Amino acid sequence: MASSSEQVDVYGRLNKNLALLQAGSVITLDITTPAGQKKKLRTTFIGYLPKQYVLIQFPEPSKLGSFAQYVKQGTSVTIRGLIEGHEGAVVAFISQIKQTLQLPSRILVIDFPKSVSLQSLRSAMRIDTKISAKIKVDDEYWVATITDLSVNGCHLDINNGESLVLADKKSVLIVIEDFQGMHNIKLDAEICNIKQQVQGVSFGVKFKPEGKKQVTDLLYQAVTVEE
Repeated sequence: MASSSEQVDVYGRLNKNLALLQAGSVITLDITTPAGQKKKLRTTFIGYLPKQYVLIQFPEPSKLGSFAQYVKQGTSVTIRGLIEGHEGAVVAFISQIKQTLQLPSRILVIDFPKSVSLQSLRSAMRIDTKISAKIKVDDEYWVATITDLSVNGCHLDINNGESLVLADKKSVLIVIEDFQGMHNIKLDAEICNIKQQVQGVSFGVKFKPEGKKQVTDLLYQAVTVEE
């Protein structure tokens, strides 16, 4: 059984990390349905009451679509927010929707989380993404989607790329023409693993060290993008 001093330390750390999110900060709300479908929504952090609840603005109804039915009591959500003044840092936690309020505006009441992490985008933090890209392998370009991203590497899905199954360990150039105001991003990488899928292949790649600044900037934008 934890001592009272340990419990105080845990809550003190929770409050310290959560307090880094300022009222009015842009955050993302990740919802996963029982069937495994995912939706990432941008909304606004309102505030919190220690040990009781967190308040966030209800996402725009027009962005919810069929996911509106899951924005209800008991649904598990992941919340991430960029920290002002801490370039490349994110506050993140997982909790459940406690209730929804209609007045004074539509607000989601979230159970106070049991843990709140402070994550650096310059470390191994990995987030799910849907970033359109092109990859160059042996002087040939392929259309791809970056499905998850960290500062060290990413996964790419490539439709109709079956002929690339022997490209393991080859160097590739990843080109992102437009993402969240960033244009013509070029990242050098090396293929670490290849998996065949129903429609094409999936690549795991490791970025070259010289692209770290660009990857960090890309991660920073990806944290708050809506899908």
